[in-house]
Amino acid sequence: MKNILQIGLGPLGIQIAKYIAQKSTVQTIAVVDINKNLIGKALYEISTELSKKVFVYGSVNEAIEQLPEKPNVAIITTVSSLERLIPQIEEVARFGIPVISTCEELSYPWHLQPELSKKLDNLCKQYNTACLGTGVNPGFLMDYLPSVMSSVCKDIKEITIERIQDATPRRIPFQKKIGAGLSLEAFKEKESKGTLRHVGLQESIYLLADSLKIKLDQVTEELQPVISENDIQTKDIQIEKGDARGVEQIAYGYQKGKCKIKMHFKAAIGEERSYDKIMIKGTPSFSSEIDGGINGDIATCAITINCIKSVLKAPAGLQTMADIGVPGYIN
Repeated sequence: MKNILQIGLGPLGIQIAKYIAQKSTVQTIAVVDINKNLIGKALYEISTELSKKVFVYGSVNEAIEQLPEKPNVAIITTVSSLERLIPQIEEVARFGIPVISTCEELSYPWHLQPELSKKLDNLCKQYNTACLGTGVNPGFLMDYLPSVMSSVCKDIKEITIERIQDATPRRIPFQKKIGAGLSLEAFKEKESKGTLRHVGLQESIYLLADSLKIKLDQVTEELQPVISENDIQTKDIQIEKGDARGVEQIAYGYQKGKCKIKMHFKAAIGEERSYDKIMIKGTPSFSSEIDGGINGDIATCAITINCIKSVLKAPAGLQTMADIGVPGYIN
């Protein structure tokens, strides 16, 4: 049995805790959260699907002091920013506990944030522990999965990846992150502040390029709102005609002036068709599509848990999905 310390008990953290509770070989033994309304509570008080014997603590130190044994792995589901995440990782790493996080910027920060990446890598090596950023996207659908599928190619000229999804069933924080329900003025204001976008598209470009040993000269990204053509009412959100119902982002990776990798991400309330598609032009050329797409919330929780065995075997330092052993389903 592998013991898990969870850090962060927002919607994603709670869902991961529920998934872990259904497993026979892993278990959550403590949770850390800064929400004063949660500290001291048993998980059962937050959800009746969870344990009466597992409690929420205000700090990693407090949790470790109260536990009879050190956790095998920590799962952090708190922030998207690498800079804000590093102090949280350090709190855990100094106990020699490996870390898995859903922080999007952690999925492949080496190119966009080289100094922070080196700092984190050195930190983990100092404490002889591994750290991994994962999730459905970034971390799997638009980067790791295409790199695996490229294994059957003799040569590759270009790759195009599309992730188009109806955001209606997604959790509220995700819907807010893509700007659903905002006026175009409010959308543009948040976009200018960098608080409205799918985080991780460029990280996915660089992760895939690194996996394929394609040295990119330039990466560009475009972002625009998906405008609603009529009024939309869901159980959680009201969208008026002319307002944003989501976001569309396209990133391009160039080598010697030629686009080698294109990633098209679109998430919006009321999108007619969801799908994930990988198109490889090379020898052989082929395309593969997942009709209906992969639910991001379910898959992110699942892959975070299913990476536990791989992270426990990984060497010390900052790892990516391309570095660790192939993850697999944990029963």
